[in-house]
Amino acid sequence: MNILLIGYGKMGHTLEALATARGHRIAGIVDPGQAEGPAIADFTPATADVAIEFTRPDAAFANVAACLRQGIPVVCGSTGWLGQWDEAVALTNELKGSLFYASNYSVGVNLFFHFNEYIAAKMHQFGGYDVAVREIHHLQKLDQPSGTAVTAAEGILAHFPAKTSWRNAPAQGPRELAVLSERTADVVGTHVVTYTSEVDTLELKHEAHSRAGFAQGALLAAEWLPGRAGVFGMKELLGL
Repeated sequence: MNILLIGYGKMGHTLEALATARGHRIAGIVDPGQAEGPAIADFTPATADVAIEFTRPDAAFANVAACLRQGIPVVCGSTGWLGQWDEAVALTNELKGSLFYASNYSVGVNLFFHFNEYIAAKMHQFGGYDVAVREIHHLQKLDQPSGTAVTAAEGILAHFPAKTSWRNAPAQGPRELAVLSERTADVVGTHVVTYTSEVDTLELKHEAHSRAGFAQGALLAAEWLPGRAGVFGMKELLGL
C-alpha cells in the first residue's frame, strides 16, 4: 500500500518506520512545518492509496479537506480542530470521500473509552459518586485538554446525567465535570477517570508507555479505510 504521510514530527517518524516494517511504501511526506517539499495537491489516488495526517490543530482541517478534494482517503490523528468537524463531515459526504478520525488511535485507549461509558452508566445507576477526569502529557502537547480527555468527558456526559457540562478547570458546581490538565516532561499520555464517594474511590486509568501504540492503531485504520466511503472511527474499526 502507498501511504502519504502528512506531518513529520515524532509521530510521523514512528509511522514511517512501522509502515515500512509492515511492507508498505511511503508515497511521500508533506510537512507543513517545512517551507520546501511536496504538497498534498501533488498526490492522487494513483500515487497514494491513503493519507495519514498528524499535524497541528490550526492545519488539520485544511489538510483533511485537501486530501478529500484529491480523492485520497485520509486518516486524521490531529486533535484540537473539531470546531470544524461538521464542515469536514459535510465535505466528505459531498465528495463521497473517506475520512477516519480518532482523538486517540491506541487500541487500549479505545477500550478505555468503551469501559468509561459502561462505568459511567453504572455509577449513575447506583448514585453517591462524583466524577472527574485528569490528563497528563509532555510539555510539547499543543492542545489542552487533550482530545482523548475530551472524548472521555463526552462519554461520561452521555451516560452520567448528573453532569451536564465539562470545563478544563476545577468544577464550579455539582453539575460540572472537571477535566484537569497537567504538562510535565517525558510523559507520553496518561488519562484517569476518578469516581469518589464518602466511602471509597474507583479509578479507570490508561497510561501510554510509547507512541508505538498510537502509530499501530493509525496504521490499522489506514489499512482498513481504502474502498470505504463515509466518516469512520475506532468503534467501526474495532467493532465496539
